[in-house]
Amino acid sequence: MDTIKKEYLNTRTLVKVSILGAISFLLMFLEFPLWFAPAFLEFDFSDVPALIGSFALGPFAGVLVQLVKNLLNLLIEGTDTAAVGEFANFVVGSIFVFTAGWVYHKNKSFKTAIIGMIIGTLAMTLAMSLANYFVMIPLYAKLFGWPISDIVALGRAVNRFVVDFKTLILFAVVPFNLVKGIIVTLVTTLLYKKVSPILKR
Repeated sequence: MDTIKKEYLNTRTLVKVSILGAISFLLMFLEFPLWFAPAFLEFDFSDVPALIGSFALGPFAGVLVQLVKNLLNLLIEGTDTAAVGEFANFVVGSIFVFTAGWVYHKNKSFKTAIIGMIIGTLAMTLAMSLANYFVMIPLYAKLFGWPISDIVALGRAVNRFVVDFKTLILFAVVPFNLVKGIIVTLVTTLLYKKVSPILKR
């Protein structure tokens, strides 16, 4: 517990986490759909600051950045998904940045950073595919009284490979998370060396 307090609960680290969380929150406004995914799956770069925080400050710090981002979104923007969307965003982002940061901190090097982000992308994709199939989308449908067939129709409108709920997951949710992980990995790789010295001061 003393180690956790030293690394994650000191004032300086909390300030850095708060700043990264605020930046992540602002980046959520720069969202756009991917051509093969329904409108409720929109891409943004808000995981980049959390991933940088995970590498520079530790994997738990990355999760805290995700928490700050989503709490700010709930408090300032509110929710039109009964907080299901925000919870999903927190879960998917936390799995990604924690996994990548954990692998990196086992043996800090450029190679392990890349390996960590690849494993994080795969973990995120698997977790969110299962979560969307068994929990998130059924819960959203129940809360808003939408038949799942209507949600599938949103996917079918932009992706001809989507014909039912399973193919929505397979041909929309899976590639969405893979593409998201790849793009965030590339951007983080370009930015990390420039930003990390500031965070490590």
